Amino acid sequence: MILRTIAGMLSPEGRKGLLSIVIFHRVLAQRDPVVDWDLDARDFEQRLRWLRNWFNILPLDEAVTRLAQRSLPARAAAVTFDDGYADNFAVALPILRRLGVPATFFIATGYLDGGRMWNDTIIHSVRHCGKARLDLSAIGLGAHELTSIDAIRRAIDSIVSGLKYRPPEQRSEAADYVARVAGCRLPDDLMMRSEDVRAMRRAGMLIGAHTVTHPILARVDADAARKEVLHSKQYLEGLLQERVGLFAYPNGKPTVDYRAEDVESIRALDFDAAVTTAWGVADADSDRLQLPRFTPWDRTRLRFGVRMMRNMFDHARQGQ
Repeated sequence: MILRTIAGMLSPEGRKGLLSIVIFHRVLAQRDPVVDWDLDARDFEQRLRWLRNWFNILPLDEAVTRLAQRSLPARAAAVTFDDGYADNFAVALPILRRLGVPATFFIATGYLDGGRMWNDTIIHSVRHCGKARLDLSAIGLGAHELTSIDAIRRAIDSIVSGLKYRPPEQRSEAADYVARVAGCRLPDDLMMRSEDVRAMRRAGMLIGAHTVTHPILARVDADAARKEVLHSKQYLEGLLQERVGLFAYPNGKPTVDYRAEDVESIRALDFDAAVTTAWGVADADSDRLQLPRFTPWDRTRLRFGVRMMRNMFDHARQGQ
């Protein structure tokens, strides 16, 4: 009750209302002891229950409209997922439906129906390598000991970080090289199928665009960036037979991962709203094509709640 009261004070209804948008990615059926940054079903449901107790969770399109109209309810929030993982459909959706929580799923369309993102190739390859040492010196990524869970995590983080800002073609080639050196079979069921996306929409969830191949827009030329956004939008509109008005920037850090010209390109493509990964909350004066989002990663109810409150408090303090 205390956190709910504080949330209501920081985010009142009406013209001073704030919108907290949270991000999720994967929701595993069971926790992976190595890849422990991904939530499992139990932890995901727990966090949703916390959010539902403290906030009024709205569909993102309604929340954005009411934000602009200055008619948000007190303690407004929205739930989003990025990328289009199959476990979003198989694991997260049943929990969302059972708890009556709406969510928006931003889909990287090029990986539907058997595709795989480059970072997941790295994660799977290192996670299931089966060798004590993985030598990637030939492509400038060093050699990595894999003799403990912590060592495997460090190797994954180092390799992914080393590739994240390389050109998309180099990233993909390097990820394929890592898979070959690791010598493990790669999965083709990590991402949703097209029918899963349609079923998500039929279940009342919102679907948004997230480019085709998830490039960092600031690292490709403006025309290529525009085509990535446009083609993902067009694909989803054809798949769903309806307009798609929501977009999420890949990686999503302003000026680092996308440029001002990318924002204007998205504005010209007739999106209603776009979300970033800049931490914060949105108010009525926020740019609807650069709405902040964040992920409270804390595992206890109190710390999770305090981080949510702190996010709103920081916004209020900046406005003083």
